[in-house]
Amino acid sequence: MNYCSQCGSDIEIRVPEGDSRERHVCSHCGHIHYQNPNVVTGCIPEWEGRVLLCRRAIEPRKGYWTLPAGFLENGESTQQGALRETLEEANARVAVEQLYTLFSLPHISQVYMLFRGPLLDLDFSPGHESLEVRLFEEREIPWDELAFQVVSETLKYYFEDQRRGAFRLRSGVIERLPGERRRYRTTLHE
Repeated sequence: MNYCSQCGSDIEIRVPEGDSRERHVCSHCGHIHYQNPNVVTGCIPEWEGRVLLCRRAIEPRKGYWTLPAGFLENGESTQQGALRETLEEANARVAVEQLYTLFSLPHISQVYMLFRGPLLDLDFSPGHESLEVRLFEEREIPWDELAFQVVSETLKYYFEDQRRGAFRLRSGVIERLPGERRRYRTTLHE
């Protein structure tokens, strides 16, 4: 950020009075430009023990499989966002139920909120951000072709809970290991 969105003046990085962190502050009007984590919301669409996954048609991780999810929009609830993302990416209608996983990803400043949601019907197809969509049983999941660590973790817990016959909320942090591109550590808050 170089210029203030309020008045167009130069931005400086400094700790504002009464704060403890460096922020982007306008040198003219003093407006503080806060930068906060993005919230990603989505769904685990379920049908008779299987889950609906989408093969991504866009970057990042184009061609890899994921759960339907995306950035929460202003003015919508996390449940509304999960419904919207599932419809946009898979043309699928679900009944959003309980929050299933809540993960912080501090290395990319994101918070993921994924809900369980049974499909209302089998009328689904790829949306504009998906190459294909398909229902998978656990043994069919393309584990090495999943787009994101948060999806891998969520599905791992989902199928464990499915075998136990009881689903519970998982909350934690997924951190990228120092110096590693695709290795992570997950810490659950239990």
